[in-house]
Amino acid sequence: MQRSFADTILVGGRVITMNPRQPVAEAIAIRAGRVLAVGDAATLAEFRGPRTVVEDLHGASVTPGLIDAHLHPIQGVELAVGVDFGGVRDPERFLAILRDETERARGGAAGGWVRGWNIDYDVFTSLPMTAAAIDEATEGAPAFLMFFDGHTALANTEALRRAGITGARSFGDTSEIVVDDDGRPTGALREDSAFDIVLRSAPEYTRDETLERVREILGGLGASGITGGCIMDGNPGTLDLLDELDGGASDDPDAPSLLPLRIVSAIAHNPGYDEERTQRYLAQRDRRGKRWRGGLVKLFNDGVIDTGTGWLYEPDTHGEGLHSFWADPEEFERVVGRYSEAGFQIATHAIGDRAIGTTIDAYLKAGVHTANGTPHRIEHLELLADRDLARLAQTGITASVQPLHMQWRKADASDFWAERLGPERAALGWRVRDMIDAGAPVALGSDWPVAQADARIGLAWARLRREPGNPDAPVFEPDQVLTPYEALQGYTVWAALAQGDRDLGVIAPGYRADLVVWADSPLEVGADELLDLPVLTTIVDGRPLTAASAA
Repeated sequence: MQRSFADTILVGGRVITMNPRQPVAEAIAIRAGRVLAVGDAATLAEFRGPRTVVEDLHGASVTPGLIDAHLHPIQGVELAVGVDFGGVRDPERFLAILRDETERARGGAAGGWVRGWNIDYDVFTSLPMTAAAIDEATEGAPAFLMFFDGHTALANTEALRRAGITGARSFGDTSEIVVDDDGRPTGALREDSAFDIVLRSAPEYTRDETLERVREILGGLGASGITGGCIMDGNPGTLDLLDELDGGASDDPDAPSLLPLRIVSAIAHNPGYDEERTQRYLAQRDRRGKRWRGGLVKLFNDGVIDTGTGWLYEPDTHGEGLHSFWADPEEFERVVGRYSEAGFQIATHAIGDRAIGTTIDAYLKAGVHTANGTPHRIEHLELLADRDLARLAQTGITASVQPLHMQWRKADASDFWAERLGPERAALGWRVRDMIDAGAPVALGSDWPVAQADARIGLAWARLRREPGNPDAPVFEPDQVLTPYEALQGYTVWAALAQGDRDLGVIAPGYRADLVVWADSPLEVGADELLDLPVLTTIVDGRPLTAASAA
């Protein structure tokens, strides 16, 4: 019997396999984009043929490629536009930056629109969250500003005028055009049905510009070791775009993919979609390319706690948080059943405890697993009740969590999230340790552009529960920290299983050769030092990403 020779053999490394049967190794043999063998250099020498490339890693560490379990790289093209307000909390500094952006936007490609994103609610602790508060700084130019969570926007008076917004409107979900006591729009827009009205009035990227921007975003993820991700928004047009990026129009079936990363993409079904649209979405289930596939539907069951749209068992301190995202909550159950019966995996945004509980109810009614055994997922789970923690573990529903979202919390609990919950419920935030200990499947991600896409930041927050690099920063619920190995599992094997991929997230024969080469072991480097841990090479399908792809 003729032995298959490897295309590449990596030797001289410290290989962290995430495979309990063979936890560590020194060398990896790769053939046709998959791991052929794992072991020591002497053992793998038998896989060396006349054309095999042998690369000495000189003691560098290797892990499976990281998978961001929740991100929005395509929606981010539309929302992460203009100045990044990340880290800005002082109102005066915010307005000064806004004035500078207004000056820069004049005569620019955006048609004079002033755009900004990643705004901290804390800016508006003293500054009113109104159009009037930003009108002077924007000097008559239309302005659209997105808050960090992607659930709230602020438009100035000119932007409201151009969008034709003169008062409140009714939506099929909890979206809201906030109005004052006289019924006039304040400028605050909650959830996408409301703020999309303004976005449709703003200039859009061309198709070529969108393709280039998405390619740039995806390529940049490799710089922190990300080789795959789960896109948590989209529509059939999103899948068309991925197909084009993937090189789907190529006549050569053996041509390599032009996508720098491996992608699973959801399509989002929102309240009020009619039967024709539903049928069109159901028909997308089996779409796939060389490095991407569909088969996932994204639903929302609430908004965010910070603005009172997170769905809670008990009202928040403002008397809000008592409504589902759906005007008719029973419609949510029907939609879950429809997509589950059609063979989709379902991922539901559920932040508040009641949103989580009713999502579990809907999954139990429809069936928790897809036909191939992959469980449905719940995204975020910021406030999880004990009763639902137990059910989460018993059912095997995946908890897809983003611990780095705690970065907007404050030590004195004066942030919008903690203030609305009060101290007793705030102490139940992001219970990742409890989830793991209870036996619930967990996956970790960033939710970019909500939070930083650099996976090293996500790994550090999971281990520290505080700002990395700042030992004096407050630690939120220290009993919920993860071990270095658990954090890495959340970004590798657990994230792979969460999306139903049983050949990713582990370095073992037959698995895809998606790998990261680190200057040192991410398990041994302190969490505060992770941010500066160099990623030497990111490998997808056995091929290193180009410098341009991982810039």
